[in-house]
Amino acid sequence: MKPKNPRPNKALEVMAPPPESDSLNPEPETLWTNHDIRTGVLKKLAGRNIVDTAGFTRDEVVELCKLSAYLEAIEIAPYSPLFDKIVITAFFEASTRTRTSFESAALRLDGKVISIPDGQLTGAKKGESIEDIGEMFNAYGDMVVMRHTDTDAPERILKSLRIPLINAGNGSGEHPTQALADWYALLKWRPKLAVKVKPERGLKIHIGILGTPGSMRAVKSFLLMSLLFKEHISRISVISEMADPFGDDVQKKIDAAGIKYEVTNDITTRLAQLDVIYMNSIAFLGDSYKSLDSRYKLDSESDLRPEAVILHPLARLDELDTSLDETVHNLYWSQAHGAPFIRQALLMAIFDRLDKLPKNAPIK
Repeated sequence: MKPKNPRPNKALEVMAPPPESDSLNPEPETLWTNHDIRTGVLKKLAGRNIVDTAGFTRDEVVELCKLSAYLEAIEIAPYSPLFDKIVITAFFEASTRTRTSFESAALRLDGKVISIPDGQLTGAKKGESIEDIGEMFNAYGDMVVMRHTDTDAPERILKSLRIPLINAGNGSGEHPTQALADWYALLKWRPKLAVKVKPERGLKIHIGILGTPGSMRAVKSFLLMSLLFKEHISRISVISEMADPFGDDVQKKIDAAGIKYEVTNDITTRLAQLDVIYMNSIAFLGDSYKSLDSRYKLDSESDLRPEAVILHPLARLDELDTSLDETVHNLYWSQAHGAPFIRQALLMAIFDRLDKLPKNAPIK
């Protein structure tokens, strides 16, 4: 028997920063209170493959974030939205946060999980093609969440896959659900970003990206999803050691969006101007990793605006010092903690299980 009223999510207490910390922990209710979740928008995601950020409209991102905020505030497990669904998490490349957050999301929705934490445990070790593996997945589960070192892996597996696919990172391609987690954190931090109206003068945000979108998939997906919110962005500054950090495909999309942007290798003159700083340490280059240049490191002594926030998809190396962890600049814990909820929302939408929400859910 289902409870009449949803219980508060006890996980919020665990995820909150320590009492002595100043780390940001925006409340999820700010997104859905007085702003009902438009399930008609989310129903368009039913059965869809999620391969890149181009697969989302702005409305879909906003409504997914509102649903995530509601799921973060309540305990959804008693409603068993995915009680009869099996999610295959197939990770042919190492992962901590993405794999476990997807598995946590599925399990907390009462779904079942077949976990492949290492591609070497599959027939790929014996030379089996990704196309053949996809054919097998059709028989074993209801959805595949896949990470792969090959950028063309999603395209190849979709030749044989007949169940929905979520791309959890493909080589130097994209990481679309990381971008959802990034923007979920930003919308909780500043809910007005969710409203598609021209902000008052001086209220636009200046986004700084430390890294190389062309070879850092999380950075690329964050940048491309940012274009959906362009009316709230005054400028995007890409701070990179490379003269051309985009690549042709990203460059064309930025130009088409008509957003103001610049590329510079000088962090010292830009840092104090930024409202949002997105950084990552690792670029995937073919079959190896490259770390962010040592010049681009942040710590509590960095020249940050008092209200500036930092996002990082993690894992971090020494580019993001732990001295920032208990400061008001730290939005990266909220970013990481929100990831299971945005993935819960996405799973419910793709499986078309929005009717399993509590009867008094703020939906229309």
